[in-house]
Order: sequence, then C-alpha cells, then structure tokens
Amino acid sequence: MPPTLDIAGRLVGPDHPPLVIAEIGINHEGSLDKAVQMVDDAVAAGCECVKFQCHVIEDEMIPNDVVPGNADESIWDIMARCALSEPEDRRLKAYVESKGAIYLSTPFSRAAAERLEAMGVLAYKIGSGECNNYPLVEHIARYGKPIIVSTGMNDLASVRPTVEILRAHGVSFGLLHCTSLYPTPYEQVRLGAMVELQQAFPDAVVGLSDHTETIYACLGAVALGASILERHFTSSRDWPGPDVPISMIPEELAQLVEGSRAIHLARGGRKEILAAEQPTIDFAYASVVTLAPIAAGEVFTMDNLWVKRPGTGAIQAKHFEGLLGKRAARALTVNHQLDWDDIRDGD
Repeated sequence: MPPTLDIAGRLVGPDHPPLVIAEIGINHEGSLDKAVQMVDDAVAAGCECVKFQCHVIEDEMIPNDVVPGNADESIWDIMARCALSEPEDRRLKAYVESKGAIYLSTPFSRAAAERLEAMGVLAYKIGSGECNNYPLVEHIARYGKPIIVSTGMNDLASVRPTVEILRAHGVSFGLLHCTSLYPTPYEQVRLGAMVELQQAFPDAVVGLSDHTETIYACLGAVALGASILERHFTSSRDWPGPDVPISMIPEELAQLVEGSRAIHLARGGRKEILAAEQPTIDFAYASVVTLAPIAAGEVFTMDNLWVKRPGTGAIQAKHFEGLLGKRAARALTVNHQLDWDDIRDGD
C-alpha cells in the first residue's frame, strides 16, 4: 500500500488528489481581518487547506538584527509585528474549520507547538528551518499526530535523522522538497530532489513547497508524483509583506487546484490499447483493400492491393506485406476490404 496521511479525514497520498496548501503564513501582517479575508478567498478558490505560522517570539529566538534576504527589517521586528496572540490563533482555527477547510500551522518553537496542541490541531507542519531542529521535531512527534516537514536547506543526510524520529514515534509523515530562495529561479527548483526523497524514504508522502513566482513548478511536481503542494497565498499583491511577491492570488490558486487534480488523474498507466479507443480505431486504422477488380487465382501485388481507412476490415494494415504474392480465392471487386477467406490456401 502506498503511504497515506489522514488529516482531518482527508486522505493524502498517491491514490488521492493532491492536497493544495495555501500558505497564508504571516501575509496577514498581524491583522486578523486580513487573515480572515485570505481564508475566505482561499476556500472560494476551491482550496481545502490553509496554513499559518505560530510565533511565540521570546521562545523562538533571542533579540537580533538579522535581516532575511526577502525583507528590509530584522526577523525579530517582522515576527514581533506579525505574530498572532493565542486567542487570535484560536479564533482563526475555529473560523477556518467553520468554512469546512483544514487548519494547519507551523510552530517555530516549543511554546508554539504546545499552544497548537492545546488548541487541538489535527496535524503539524514543520518548516524547513526546523527540519534539522531535532529536539523540536522530537517534541512535536510525541503528540503522535501526522506531520508534514519541509526540507529546504537540508540534504538527505540531514533529513534522515528527522525521519528516524518520526518513525520511532509511529507517526505518518510527509516530506516536501523545497528550495529556500525567495523567489526561486526555475533552474534551482530541482524537482528531481523530490523524486530522491521518495526513493530514499518510501514510507513518506512526498510533495513540493514552492517559492517560484508561478504555479508551473507545482504542476510539474504532480506529474512526478507529488501528493502535497504548498505555495504562499495572498488576497492581493498590493498588500505589504515579505512573502507577498512570491504568493499566489485567488485566481492562481483556483488554477492550481484544478490543474493538480487534472494531472493527478492523467499520470500513471501503461502503454496499452484501451477498450474505449475502439470507436476511434474503427475509423482511424487502415484495412487491406483491393485497388482494382481481382480475378479468382490472381496474385496480390502492389498494383491491385493497398491499405485504406476505415479500420473495420478483417485484415489490418500490419498484415499487408505478408499478403503480397498470395492468390485470390474468389473474384473480388474494387475497394473490397479483404477477408482471410479471400486468400487461397497453399499459395
């Protein structure tokens, strides 16, 4: 059986349509009203799952002035401005679930994980920066719930200890290939790395957390087996925020949901003739036919025999060469679809 996650009753894996995660993250800039609007817009676009980030800043980091590559202020100042309170997180989770969608959140600290657990979340998302934070992974794994891990900035060697922790706790898990560049150039997406994850960890549900500026990489990932797709999401690119420039807007999210499901239906299969193709075979194949009247006993040659549509004759074009030099068993009219009974035995 292929690996499968059960998140709030939604089965996720190769046998099911890809789960598209709208990563709202901190695009709300600390505004609950903006967060609610993005939830509404994501659900209206057909998205089943929205994800946020849970920041308890004092437990997450020490005061610092480190500026991320996609921002112009320190990570401390960004998170201090964008972090939601526990009551706000609770209200947001209840609102998401009232819309029939799945609420996910990424805890960036032990305190954040404990907040989410107290809120009753049904699964966890671990970000790329925490993929090799094995103490935090262990802490979250103890809850025994499904976990999706992004693996940006990590190679197979650093992902393996996290997988071993998850296996040790018996939790089902997903691994998302990710390139932690904002935006990510297409040539650095490396969809082959996602395939490597599946080969290295066959008990993982795999997918892509994408930071390009379009949905193309995600659609390509589905063709290669992705069961989870995550992209940043915003209601408007006119809003401020470090992740807004690489975020989908509602129209693109709707296209990603529709396109990923279509590609999922299209992938796999074998190169064989389908029974449903028979009506097309009937008109598109060629049958062996006579080009001129042929007398009984006359030899079949290139001058009196050829192949033409439709394919409803008893002898198809693939048998043509083997008929040349044989003789007609009876007189045949022009444009006659040759039958095996029309060929004289013994010649």
